[in-house]
Amino acid sequence: MSRIAEIAAALAGYDPKALGVDAVQAFLAQLAGPAIVTEVERLALRDALGRVLAEDIVSPVSVPPHDNSAMDGFAFDGAQLAAAGDTTLSLRVVGTALAGAAWRGAPGAGDAVKIMTGAVMPAGLDTVIPQEFCTVEGDRVSFPAQALRRGDNRRFAGEDLMQGQPALRRGQIVTPAALGMVASLGLPMVPVLRRLRVAYFSTGDEILSLGELPREGAVYDSNRYTVFGLLARLGCEVIDLGLVRDDPAALESALRRAAAEADAIITSGGVSVGEADHTRAVMQRLGDMAFWRVAMRPGRPMAVGLIPAPGPPRGPAVLFGLPGNPVAVMVTFLAFVRPALLQMMGCNPACAAPPPLLRATSVDAIRKKPGRTEYQRGRVEQVAGALPQVRIAGNQGSGVLSSMVEANGLVVLHHDQQSVAPGDTVDVMIFEGVV
Repeated sequence: MSRIAEIAAALAGYDPKALGVDAVQAFLAQLAGPAIVTEVERLALRDALGRVLAEDIVSPVSVPPHDNSAMDGFAFDGAQLAAAGDTTLSLRVVGTALAGAAWRGAPGAGDAVKIMTGAVMPAGLDTVIPQEFCTVEGDRVSFPAQALRRGDNRRFAGEDLMQGQPALRRGQIVTPAALGMVASLGLPMVPVLRRLRVAYFSTGDEILSLGELPREGAVYDSNRYTVFGLLARLGCEVIDLGLVRDDPAALESALRRAAAEADAIITSGGVSVGEADHTRAVMQRLGDMAFWRVAMRPGRPMAVGLIPAPGPPRGPAVLFGLPGNPVAVMVTFLAFVRPALLQMMGCNPACAAPPPLLRATSVDAIRKKPGRTEYQRGRVEQVAGALPQVRIAGNQGSGVLSSMVEANGLVVLHHDQQSVAPGDTVDVMIFEGVV
């Protein structure tokens, strides 16, 4: 039994002529796993941004390395607060502790040390009163004792991270926050997985490359540039194979080259049942393929499969055959391809999950019949004291890119959901930073 048939047999209710979105996601989770990328690179910290960690990062130090002040103020023994009760506490200032220059004295009863944010807490002192609560006269500082409790404004050694504790886990994407975390550990190099290699091309005799003169019935190729942007933001190594005409020999050559050079292949167009669409036949001849009609809008036709590489030790390339309409390409990429590629890159399940859904109030009425999942382009805006609001962003035709540019998310109308009235709550997939 082929790999595609094996996965299909394990899915309850699998019907390639009417496949639900959840079933597609479950199928691709099986097809994309386990991770294809295993090779490890060690990169300088700044070069690791956006890459997938190949190993756990274990902290060689505690962060912070010592108890320190969270405020500019005065450090003192908090036990004196109980004795002062509701009165004003007056202490003698015996020194100053600066960040990077610890005070080395030995404070006694009734003493305080002026301290800056981040400075090491002097021995025997456990509480910091912020300077804005204080009155300073000569070498004495006074403040209302009820203004704080013992231990306030003190950061403990290892409060962020203890020595020997994993700071970051294998399979996490190195984010800007992760860069800062690794830097706080004093580590200049990071082990990451190599980039996933993805080849892509557009198909169709009606497609024009940039620079060609317009002709009747033809449109310029937007999909290659959209797919390039989506893959680049994902951190993939992108291989642009250009525009391939509706010619079986050209399509076969492009697919063979893609399988030889890449871990995954993305095509746009040619996966419907049109008479001039040779892509389906060529794909079927070269690889282990499935052709679907997905119960969704936009993005009904889709193909997935495995195209063998020319020889060992590489396994087959995973193929995603997307529709030709520009918005359908973006929607199917976000809903299906992106999570699968992240899984292939070695991301852990949390990082590889589809973008989270935000609850928002619909400003508009939206017509919807049960039986398919619909993705409407929308513009989400914050509302003070209430859920965010979402408005439908322009013309929702699957070839209308202007509304995709205007939108910052997709209103997800689920399979069994019916029409939406103004004021109803809906789910929105925010794609800012992805698209």
